[in-house]
Amino acid sequence: MDGRTGRTGSIYTVEWVPGTDLLLGICHCGARRRFEDPIELWDWMLGHPEGHRSPADPAPEPALTRRA
Repeated sequence: MDGRTGRTGSIYTVEWVPGTDLLLGICHCGARRRFEDPIELWDWMLGHPEGHRSPADPAPEPALTRRA
């Protein structure tokens, strides 16, 4: 298992899936995805949030803004 700190100080984890040639990428947001190619895995994780949600996922709710 290997964790790497991204630009935002977030932790990214890469795990080997035993018995396969696959790597499991776990983003700091909790999204998980399996890859054969480590370059595609890191592109996916470091490209956050692009590609982290499937089209079936609901749109995220807008952040609340504080008024002065």
